[in-house]
Amino acid sequence: MTFTKKAIALVGALAMAGSLAACGGSTSSSSSASSDTSSNEKVTINVWAWEPALKNVVPKFEKKYPNITVKLQNVGTNKDEYTALDNAIAAGSGAPDVAQIEYYAIPEYAIKSQLKDLSDTSAKDHQSFYTPGTWASVNYNGGIYGLPMDSGPMAFFYNKKVFDKAGIKSAPTTWDEFYQDAKTIKAKTGNYITSDSGDAGFYDSMVWQAGGTPFKTTGTDTVSVKLTSDAGATKFTKFWQKMIDEDLIDTKTAGWSDDWNRALGDGSIAGLLTGAWMPANLLSGAPSASGNWRVAQMPQWSAGETANSENGGSSLAILSSSKKADAAYKFLDYVSHDSEGIKTRIDAGNFPSDNDTLKSSDFLNQTTLTDSDGKKNEYFGGQKFNAVLAKAAANVTTGYQFLPFEVYARGIYADTAGAAFTGKTTLSKGIAAWQSKIVDYAKQQGFTVK
Repeated sequence: MTFTKKAIALVGALAMAGSLAACGGSTSSSSSASSDTSSNEKVTINVWAWEPALKNVVPKFEKKYPNITVKLQNVGTNKDEYTALDNAIAAGSGAPDVAQIEYYAIPEYAIKSQLKDLSDTSAKDHQSFYTPGTWASVNYNGGIYGLPMDSGPMAFFYNKKVFDKAGIKSAPTTWDEFYQDAKTIKAKTGNYITSDSGDAGFYDSMVWQAGGTPFKTTGTDTVSVKLTSDAGATKFTKFWQKMIDEDLIDTKTAGWSDDWNRALGDGSIAGLLTGAWMPANLLSGAPSASGNWRVAQMPQWSAGETANSENGGSSLAILSSSKKADAAYKFLDYVSHDSEGIKTRIDAGNFPSDNDTLKSSDFLNQTTLTDSDGKKNEYFGGQKFNAVLAKAAANVTTGYQFLPFEVYARGIYADTAGAAFTGKTTLSKGIAAWQSKIVDYAKQQGFTVK
């Protein structure tokens, strides 16, 4: 990718604000922009998204808007979708009307004018509807480049059946306990407490949770990159290396693969440190483990602390190339702003992005997910899982910043730091190599690097 310094540097402010995304939900109704789809003309819109809760939303949307048909396609999760999207855009054909775009990735598409600015729709009136962080995440340089769909405060999802088998009565509250529990689970069950085969987004979130701030954008042309010296980064890197050295995490099973889902289902991978959007993914990916899983707060570096971070969070955006932007906007508005659309996603386990749901008794007392067949499922054994996740959202700390070219940075993580998960190097050396390539790229784009 090539950007001008002026264009890409302007993204810094959004990237900083977006990294502070909080979470919420609502039961408010919405208004949509006017469009030619008010006629009876039949329209089909193509939507690329990996969020499974959308499968439940589409039929209800099509019932409300019978002249609009939604062709929902999962072309891959995050970077896989972005690669497909980049290829389609470069080819000049084949791009969808709507795409799921994570908050950290919005700037790289907005600065190249590849996303429609929604400022002339009812989106301009939605600021107070969403949490400040998620709203800031879809705003760039005076434009609105999507509607917030969810957010991802981190939590520890764990298989209680495996923990019980290992004689562990509760989830770890500190990283020291996490380490001891990992050893116990491996010794008594042969399973892993969690997995990581080299995920850049996970690394960023864990450094954030450790109090790290390795990236900073100042003004329009200065970037600070200090992965090798930042206290939070070095703290997590050292701890994770110990887990790798002692074979306490599964480093071989690639996340989101069929093998990974099977391991979550049979307990081979007994826990996940991930975002609050995970419930629906567990239900769809590992349905056989229904009733076994629970949710807890993230372990802390010191007893009594409550620090948390975000992991993921997505918007729905309209591609500039779409010839059906009016119908596409109706879909965005229904999914992210209409009361029925939001409730449908919440019921399926989606973690919402508006202000009201975290205070809603219905949301906080929820104990079931709704599967793709519309059936209720107590996947978390009757636990009020949203109450745990709402608390996790409240504990998210502020101050973490993403790079203004985060998609590129995450794309080269596997070839640098990722080598540590195959034993070819240490994580500290891999992170140093990652930093070096990030710095080189920033300089190529005209940044002053500190």
